Amino acid sequence: MAELIKVSAQSRSTAVAGAIAGVMREHGYAEVQAIGASAINQAVKAATIARGYLEQDGIDIVLVPSFTEVDIEGNERTALRFAVFKRPAALGAPANGVVPTESVPA
Repeated sequence: MAELIKVSAQSRSTAVAGAIAGVMREHGYAEVQAIGASAINQAVKAATIARGYLEQDGIDIVLVPSFTEVDIEGNERTALRFAVFKRPAALGAPANGVVPTESVPA
């Protein structure tokens, strides 16, 4: 299992993005954990930036969110955990995730 990347509200999104990209390159899987709206915002921004970093390596990622309970100084808190996977190349799906407008039903 890859190391858990913990994100706080004060985390620099570019630094977290670098950590996500590094773990994805090395292990092909990462986990990112955040507690609170501001930390979750930083985690999502970091994943978006990491996607750009990994694009040059031909790697696209997807996030699968889940809740987890964590103990912080004797208090149980609910954290959001993102499992980060390499996106499999789906038949006919564009690698960049952007659907051409001509293929969108009216």
